Amino acid sequence: MAKQRKGGGRKPDVATFAGLAIALGGIIGGLILEGGEIRDIAQYTAAMIVLGGTIGAVLVATPLAVVRAAAKKLLAVFFAKTLTPEATIEEIIGYATKARRNGIVSLEQDADAIADPFLRKALMLAVDGADIQDLRKMMELEISMAEQEGEAHAKVFEAAGGFAPTIGIIGAVLGLIQVMKNLENIEEVGHGIAVAFVATVYGVGAANLFFLPAANKIKARIHQETLLRELMLEGVVGIVEGLNPKLIRSKLEAFVSEEGKAKDKKARSGARKPAAA
Repeated sequence: MAKQRKGGGRKPDVATFAGLAIALGGIIGGLILEGGEIRDIAQYTAAMIVLGGTIGAVLVATPLAVVRAAAKKLLAVFFAKTLTPEATIEEIIGYATKARRNGIVSLEQDADAIADPFLRKALMLAVDGADIQDLRKMMELEISMAEQEGEAHAKVFEAAGGFAPTIGIIGAVLGLIQVMKNLENIEEVGHGIAVAFVATVYGVGAANLFFLPAANKIKARIHQETLLRELMLEGVVGIVEGLNPKLIRSKLEAFVSEEGKAKDKKARSGARKPAAA
């Protein structure tokens, strides 16, 4: 029997950490090479205006419960689940082998011990004798609801990415207002203008280096989780149908392969559209 998962561990997402390091290193490095200093852009008041204004705008535009749930999704940006489709297939094949040998009712204790709530629910329904069509409808509905919920979380960060640059402009205007009070001192005017535009840098930088990329990463995680759940559902249906474990393995491996091809085709199609425009 395949070894059961212990809760779907996570590992650091190297791409996220490396991407942030490269982006910040490139920007700060370019600033220094141009003769600037880090303190030129280290303005806590500008950060306060941009972050405070962006968070406030997001709260106005989005229900609080969704914002809270989206904040928890930040974990998925920096850490990826260690579970893979291959590991899921091996686990399902273990259940299929036992069910074929001892009957599907023998999986009751195994189902109770499954860490993943989706697979646990699907297998429990199968053990309880649920009709295949009813089982499929219920679990497909759960997949659809989870996908919609995840998309709502991603939209929170997309909204933040839309608000941040504008809030940065507001910060710059506020800084210029203060500059206008000191027009008699030309040195102070030059310094004040430089400081004022730091808020714009923070707004554009926060949007394009974090908020929008975070939204895209969350969407990618949603697609991965949806694939895994669809894989689990197909495996459980195969167990209920009493299919040979080897046949179930072939079916699931083909399912993963076809899903991958479909996503690649969709990605290539999306990449061609801007070129045509």
